[in-house]
Amino acid sequence: MSAYLAGFGTSLSLIVAIGAQNAFVLKQGLLRHHVFATCAFCALSDALLITAGVMGAGAIASSAPWFLEVMRWGGVIFLLAYGAKAFLAAWRGGAALKAGQGAASLGATLAVIAALTWLNPHVWLDTVVLLGSISSGWPDKTGFLIGAVSGSIIFFFALGYGARLLAPVFAKPIAWQVLDVLVGLVMWSIALGLILHG
Repeated sequence: MSAYLAGFGTSLSLIVAIGAQNAFVLKQGLLRHHVFATCAFCALSDALLITAGVMGAGAIASSAPWFLEVMRWGGVIFLLAYGAKAFLAAWRGGAALKAGQGAASLGATLAVIAALTWLNPHVWLDTVVLLGSISSGWPDKTGFLIGAVSGSIIFFFALGYGARLLAPVFAKPIAWQVLDVLVGLVMWSIALGLILHG
């Protein structure tokens, strides 16, 4: 049980900070569009990456710096483009003022969340390298793994479906513009961090 709780707590502490992936999940929850698919994709991706880390892939990622470099620059390009799109939506205003309107198709939504997840080197570092190395200190790796994965699942679904509690606030057009600006700032700040610090 202690290994489970350690995995659960460590997983939550790594993913709870607002990042590119979380900002997108929040926005999908507010739009009430493809919420289940978005949350499920994030949770499944995290589960695969966490499992890889706990099973030893963290050592491979650490010994192949070129892999993280490729992910880094791919992430920079995507984050800059997505941030620009968010700023443009904020400038235009009125693009998606009501839940479910103007939302992208399921395929387009999954393509965006896939890029935000798999092209983000911080996701790889947190889930594969960091969680993988922390799990090595626990004899019960299975318990740690189950705890980490369940923490991720609970977080993403709570974020996606909990976002609708903010729906009254986002009934106002200005709220969507503010959210788009914040999303753009998050994307660009992460991109800048990747450029400057890797």
